[in-house]
Amino acid sequence: MGQHAELVFAGGAIYTADASRRRMVPARAADGSPASWVAVTGGRIAAIGATADPSLQDLIGPATEVVDLRGRALLPGFQDAHVHPAFAGLTMIECNLIGAVTLDEAMARISAYAAQYPEREWIAGSGWRMEWFPAGTPDRHTLDRVTGGRPAYLSNRDGHGAWVNTRALALAGIDARTPDPADGRIEREPDGGPQGTLHEGAANLVGRLLPELTFDERLAGLLLAQQHLHARGITAWQDAIVGDYLGSPDPLPVYLAAAASGELTARVEGALWWDRARGGEQLPDILARRERGRGPRFRANTVKIMQDGVAENFTAGMLEPYLDGQPGCHGHGSGLSYIDPAALLGYVTQLDAHGFQVHLHAIGDRAVREALNAIEAARVANDGGGGERRDNRHHIAHLQVVHPDDVPRFAELGVTANIQALWAAHEPQMDELTIPFIGPERAARQYVFGDLLRSGARLAAGSDWAVSSANPLRACHVAVNRSLQGATGAQAEPFLPGQSLDLAEALAAYTIGSAYVNHLDDETGTIEPGKLADLVVLDRDPFAGPTSEIGSTGVFATFVQGEPVYLAASGGTGADAPD
Repeated sequence: MGQHAELVFAGGAIYTADASRRRMVPARAADGSPASWVAVTGGRIAAIGATADPSLQDLIGPATEVVDLRGRALLPGFQDAHVHPAFAGLTMIECNLIGAVTLDEAMARISAYAAQYPEREWIAGSGWRMEWFPAGTPDRHTLDRVTGGRPAYLSNRDGHGAWVNTRALALAGIDARTPDPADGRIEREPDGGPQGTLHEGAANLVGRLLPELTFDERLAGLLLAQQHLHARGITAWQDAIVGDYLGSPDPLPVYLAAAASGELTARVEGALWWDRARGGEQLPDILARRERGRGPRFRANTVKIMQDGVAENFTAGMLEPYLDGQPGCHGHGSGLSYIDPAALLGYVTQLDAHGFQVHLHAIGDRAVREALNAIEAARVANDGGGGERRDNRHHIAHLQVVHPDDVPRFAELGVTANIQALWAAHEPQMDELTIPFIGPERAARQYVFGDLLRSGARLAAGSDWAVSSANPLRACHVAVNRSLQGATGAQAEPFLPGQSLDLAEALAAYTIGSAYVNHLDDETGTIEPGKLADLVVLDRDPFAGPTSEIGSTGVFATFVQGEPVYLAASGGTGADAPD
């Protein structure tokens, strides 16, 4: 090769995620010598060996660092196609309920936070779970008991609502006469007064009153979140909300500062937030933010549009009305379309014409169809007449309920299905707050990963952290097993097992699939000569054991451009990690 490698990985299984999506180079030759290796020079992959090739010795010089994988597995670094690190980082330095298992534990955390920070005007944080409360809606009186008269605002772990106390409601002037906003709902007590749960846009009625954290606190939160993601093998991501949302400040300045200082070690695509309270007049602002949003390892060429809410609070946009929990009885309406579907056609067409990728949130089957219709309109308006297609790589995230008629449209339109696989399992929120209200027919159309892949759709994968765990291996576990059993200790039957993926397919979604969405596939996402050495070392070969153990696989080390950004102190981050 003419020069020695700076870094060589040898003696372990190597999953390349290349075009075959299944290539796992064997770990050792018959004589026990290292048989698979990857050499890195100048931050890029210089060579790969699949046999005990004598050329390996030619690559090793006196300054070469040789990492003996000792049977561990080397993979391309994971890439999260839908995640909220800036928001999660703020949660980690505020009143953090993420990982609390019970309401009692959450209440103890709130009480401890209030005692630790008596000088803070507000008690603010995130991470409560809907299944802790009757009908998924916490009340203000419960929060009053541990907040000592100070206003409190705690957003749901899914970011689609907030739990507030009596003092916060009073400061916001919310009472029985306050109307619901167009994009949200105030949960009510029998007399019409606010109960303490604010759904969707209604959370902004209180969230806008929160005092801003300092810039240094926000930067510290982002870097803490980056450390958390690197420890889970993640080397790149798409931040799914870069803008002001539900009381969280715009993270764009923080990202740019981290990029300029070299503290941003991941590769990040920022999805600029489309303000649903405004229309097409915001396009010049978004264009200006794209130009501003350029820095080392950061760019903002995507626009995020949230088209509906979530099924658990009846705001996911459905083709048919929700049920009231009894078979055949309709109630609760059919959810929301945050943006008028006719207007959405024009907005997506305009964004596509300006070269933006559009990242659409769609949970319900109606919202999925509206998103597909908008992308189809953009294709018709903007693609050339000779069959060529613009390379903006639009994608739709979440896809909880998809009508069968819309499954083949992903491949036909070149739309990537951005899946959050960890949600495709039986757990209390699914079994108690979703299935009874959507009924068996729609319940059987949830998270149809297998159908999408078989139809020719490209899959990318994300976590939606801090909504749920950032751990890609847990998500892959559920994608394969359609169960949390073995990933978190939960005992449950597989959820629609016919929609499962095999492990290679799940890993491909979390590597080359997400790299494609992030426009990084020419440089990352696979282990191939010439690509950047963004790599993760797992503590074992996940292909070697039973599928029931995928979720307990840990991360041993993470590298970005050949430089370590995470080294496990011992063992890795397997199922014992809090998320």
